[in-house]
Amino acid sequence: MALGLLGRETAARIAVGVAGLGLPVALFGAWQWVHASQPVTLHARMSEVGGWAPEVLRVEAGRPLELRLISDDVVHGFAIGQSQVSPIDLLPGQVVTTTLTFDAPGSYSYYCTRWCGPNHWRMRGVIEVTGPEVNTAAPSPPLYEVLGIDLDAPHPAAVVPQTRPSAARGAQLGLILPEDLTSRDAYASRSPAETWRALRAMPVTETLTDDQVWDLVAWIWRTQASEAALQQGAELFAQNCAACHGEGGSGDGVMASSVVAGTMGPVEATGPADFTDASRALGASPALLHGKISRGGMGTGMPYWGPILTEEEIWILTDYLWTFQFEE
Repeated sequence: MALGLLGRETAARIAVGVAGLGLPVALFGAWQWVHASQPVTLHARMSEVGGWAPEVLRVEAGRPLELRLISDDVVHGFAIGQSQVSPIDLLPGQVVTTTLTFDAPGSYSYYCTRWCGPNHWRMRGVIEVTGPEVNTAAPSPPLYEVLGIDLDAPHPAAVVPQTRPSAARGAQLGLILPEDLTSRDAYASRSPAETWRALRAMPVTETLTDDQVWDLVAWIWRTQASEAALQQGAELFAQNCAACHGEGGSGDGVMASSVVAGTMGPVEATGPADFTDASRALGASPALLHGKISRGGMGTGMPYWGPILTEEEIWILTDYLWTFQFEE
């Protein structure tokens, strides 16, 4: 996606607001802009009292979409999903204008970037961009579907380490391990507990303690991400996940209790996942975590990030989550 951005703020900044307007008003606003080339006014309100209004905008590819952005209550932020454009804060009562131009047809999600309430993550809207169809290859199915992983099934680890595994100690063992345990594909498709069992059954690890084998697992997991990628993962986690999962990944973020209280759906909410819990985390494969981030928790309060983060960002975030289990 390519975006052309103009406006009062800067070419790299966007903002949007939300108000509790009804659907007919929202559709009229979009229609009015497309046909009369008038700015569309978007209001921002906390999700509990309205969310984005209008939630759906429609524009032709290549045609500028001029927006007037207003926050009616607290500080909100606006960004386009899967875009490198920097988000912009929108202060209460202030009006910001900006212009977006989409080069290709499709559905583009926009969302709030500031934690504005318990249901902040529900503040999402869609810009439907019409135009001649572009012949593109069908997207590949997500890895969890290819592997037949049920994202909603429990995944406890049958075995856990007695001490926190260390990638450095694993590297110091100096063992040469087979590629079918160390490759990116092997890493993505197996849980750490499954890899531990495979390593434990190998003759080369016969003289090692169980915790030393866990150190080998930590080393395999650590080699999957560069230092720069882990830094980016830490930033993505802080921006999008820490409010619920906590800065230390233990599920105790400032929004954790509010998310549970506001959860609706067939799945009972148990609170944000504790990534420091070895009995739970080490039974999950990277493919499962990637799927959870992309698809969301289906009623558990875990939002879906597939339309917001790029595929690369979701994998970077997935790789980062293991730092709550394994030391350098």
